[in-house]
Amino acid sequence: MSNFTFACASVNGLTLAQKRETVTALRASIKAEIAARKIAKRSEKDAKIAARAVRVAARELKMADKIAKAEARLIALQAKNEARLQKLADLKAKPVGIKAVKANRKPSKVVITEMA
Repeated sequence: MSNFTFACASVNGLTLAQKRETVTALRASIKAEIAARKIAKRSEKDAKIAARAVRVAARELKMADKIAKAEARLIALQAKNEARLQKLADLKAKPVGIKAVKANRKPSKVVITEMA
């Protein structure tokens, strides 16, 4: 609050009209000071609200980036899993070892082991 200086060194020496003028000037000074403080508080509050909005937007952007990375990682894992399953299915389809040898033999003549 700004200090108001009186026109005279003492208020006691003033006339009634001068005292009224002084009181009116003080009231106007106080009103102006209160209005200035309200404006300053409002601007501080607006600055805080704007800063909070910027932080929230940055947090949302960071979260969206995390979600996108997680989705990309999930898609990559699913593709890797599909490739692994396909590889296992291919291995099961092809016979291995003695089974492969038996499967690759040419069909021979039918042999009758039991006679009627």
